[in-house]
Amino acid sequence: MNQDPFKEYIKESEPNKRDKGYAWHTAIGLQAVDGLKTSEYLMRTAIRNIEGEISFEEANALLQAYYEENPSRLAQDRTEEADKVSARIAALLSEKAFSFTPNEYLSIHRKLFTGIYPHAGRIRDYNITKKEWVLGGATVIYGSATELRATLDYDFSEERNFSYRNLSMDEIIRHLAVFVSRLWQIHVFEEGNTRTTAVFFIKYLCTLGFDVTNDIFAENAWYFRNSLVRANYNDLKNGIHETTEFLELFLKNLLLNESHPLHNRALHISGAFNTSEKVNTESPKADIENQKANTEREKANIEREKVNIESQKANIERVKVNIAFAFSTKTASHVHKLLEEFGFQTVFGRSDVQEILGLKETRSTELLQELDEKGFIEPITGFGKGKYRFRQR
Repeated sequence: MNQDPFKEYIKESEPNKRDKGYAWHTAIGLQAVDGLKTSEYLMRTAIRNIEGEISFEEANALLQAYYEENPSRLAQDRTEEADKVSARIAALLSEKAFSFTPNEYLSIHRKLFTGIYPHAGRIRDYNITKKEWVLGGATVIYGSATELRATLDYDFSEERNFSYRNLSMDEIIRHLAVFVSRLWQIHVFEEGNTRTTAVFFIKYLCTLGFDVTNDIFAENAWYFRNSLVRANYNDLKNGIHETTEFLELFLKNLLLNESHPLHNRALHISGAFNTSEKVNTESPKADIENQKANTEREKANIEREKVNIESQKANIERVKVNIAFAFSTKTASHVHKLLEEFGFQTVFGRSDVQEILGLKETRSTELLQELDEKGFIEPITGFGKGKYRFRQR
């Protein structure tokens, strides 16, 4: 089972089913910001709720009983967290009640993570750093622990007193991007900041009159997080400036139903994953010659790779570091195994992934899609449909 059923519910003409379908689809998709996956049991429970068989309270009770009977034996298995938080997010998104206050923000964190984090709903009391894949392992400078409440109160006060009157939609989008990126940058909590910020922001957008009942959050949650990171990171020595441009594209798709491509690889500060090329349509002959030259250069590169085994090993280790930042522990282990098996020159497809990792067809396809989206592999033509190769850094 996958998330497709929720997309069908979003198209429903019956408002109650449509709204619940959106809430569950978004709630489950948001787990991707921490590399978490939900269970088949959660999917079945969600559908029962959408169909009106059980309430949100009953759904939460069923999940509680399920995990009491089936506790995880692995410390790194966070499926229980993903399931329970998804159910709580879906319930919150289905509620109309909301107040634009710091206490509401703290309350959302407490409701999402009670029984999961001991610090649920509490402001952190120490400074933090977090290595980010999109920054090549660097960290955003988060709010100082001694000033968190004051900073939170200030940002809320500024937004509450801000007037959107007479602003163009582009100006409104830009302001909202700045507001949510600053709220997230405070990083009030030890864990769970992005999911809390997303839920609060969605509910706030509804009070502003926006319809956010689509699949943008559900299918682009990791992009949302990475765009928040890029909105709060400077490395002026290397020409990297904080920017809300990526977040604005996300919001235009979310709020205006525009169709901007949302590729995580485009956000990486190295530019190594953004390999789109411009085609010279005015000079086909020159284009052919360039392609021939590129082919010859690639052949030479392949030969150099063959004689430079040690360099490739070092490159693999560097890529492994990025993989560790980009995926959950279990998924990263799978990707490491594929990278060790195929290196950077071997072309592979879904059947190869199934054989190497022993995964089912659906999961193998999902893994390839995730690797492609995050820029770790590139599609290869001339070898049949659905063939890829690991990108070199």
